[in-house]
Amino acid sequence: MSKEETFQDLSLDPPSGKQDLWRWLYTELRSAILDGRLKPGARMPSSRSLGRQYSLSRGTVVEAFDQLQAEGYTRTEVGSGTYVASGVPDGLMSATRKPAVLALPASKAAFAKRAVPFLRNVEVLPASHSIGKAFRAYEPAIDLFPTGLWARVASSVLRRAPRSVYGQGNAAGYQPLRRAIAEYVGASRGVRCSWEQIIVTSGTQQALDLLGRFLLDPKDQVWMEDPGYSGALQALRATSARIVPVPVDTDGIIVKAGRKIAPKAKLAYVTPANQFPMGVTMSADRRLELIQWAASANAWIIEDDYDAEYRYSGHPVSSLHALDSSGCVIYVGTFSKMLFNALRVGFMILPGRLVEPFVSARSFVDRHPPTLDQAILSEFITEGHFGHHLRRMRQTYSERIDALKTAADKHLNGVLDVVHAGAGVRTLGWLKTWSSDHDAALQARKLGLEVEPLSIFTTKYEQPPALMLGFASCKPAELRRGVSVLATALRSR
Repeated sequence: MSKEETFQDLSLDPPSGKQDLWRWLYTELRSAILDGRLKPGARMPSSRSLGRQYSLSRGTVVEAFDQLQAEGYTRTEVGSGTYVASGVPDGLMSATRKPAVLALPASKAAFAKRAVPFLRNVEVLPASHSIGKAFRAYEPAIDLFPTGLWARVASSVLRRAPRSVYGQGNAAGYQPLRRAIAEYVGASRGVRCSWEQIIVTSGTQQALDLLGRFLLDPKDQVWMEDPGYSGALQALRATSARIVPVPVDTDGIIVKAGRKIAPKAKLAYVTPANQFPMGVTMSADRRLELIQWAASANAWIIEDDYDAEYRYSGHPVSSLHALDSSGCVIYVGTFSKMLFNALRVGFMILPGRLVEPFVSARSFVDRHPPTLDQAILSEFITEGHFGHHLRRMRQTYSERIDALKTAADKHLNGVLDVVHAGAGVRTLGWLKTWSSDHDAALQARKLGLEVEPLSIFTTKYEQPPALMLGFASCKPAELRRGVSVLATALRSR
């Protein structure tokens, strides 16, 4: 029996549906080679004879053969024919048919040890398939964002932008945007900086990732507010640094406790304007105490100023950065919470000595942020639209927290004590009849509400049971509906 005759014993199922005939033949032949029905060195039939056998055109067979040869499954000898490549080990690989799936031994490869902390308790936010749902805490009022105005600004920028904007961007960010940010934070947050100190990032999370990787060595101690922002905890933990939970009271992070636990920590992460998730403002005495500690310990402070613009009585409080004369405070901000999540543009304000190293670091992480998005945002700010939008949202969010508080006092009395937030886009409701906020949140989610238990933000220092309730993204009618559903959930036992 010849080698070619061995091939004739294969039972190739005829194609069905609209599948390309050449791809069907290629897939079947590849499966036969991989599972050993076609042995290494076996001679393939001619394209004409195979075409006659399966009622295929010669061009279809040639296309399948060409693909097999391109991927190394066959070889052609001039004047002799096409053969199964000897480099495909007999019996080493196997394949099932329709579709061909390689059945390989289970790999024993593992994650790098330094990746394990990074993967621990990582929160992956779901993609948005709806907006304005009670009580989503991570979105601004997307329904009120002026998309038409944004589109007009974008159209204008795209028409007028020089061709150079379409080329390689600046690793530190688009210069007009950096200038606009410096002017904005100077006027609104009291931050004293030059535009050269600003590096544009893909949101706060990338800023925290960069800062953790390039300021911390493994086992360096890091102060983390407890309870605190889990995104920062995950980013800093991924560096193999030693997280040191530091308790929070009504004046913010308790610096004395941090000094006692880890006086030589390398870094402290804080949210002084609106502590996440407790919603307290760090007192002036506590701010000065924190800066004095950092200066004496040669430590860094990351000030995450994520939603300080939204204060509903009086003016926004000054930034921690505004008090720093020693160059130890790194200011981090974002436009995602002020405009819309999908924008993914944030920034860091660095001490001068860090700028050049971080520009280099930024360049090899992802080269630079999208320049056209930055150019549109820059124009949106400089034309005054950003300031107008913030003023409008401040009024809107004030009305929405009023609506939430009024509805909660009426329908949740004795079950949940909702705090009337003075700032930010979320608040807490203290549970009165549930000992486990995790169980209460689970019950609420069963009824379609998006709530989070306070306990998921604690590391060491337990808090009374509470639920986090977002209000900025929800219309008053949705907040009232959400309160009614939440009352049903919390009274269901």
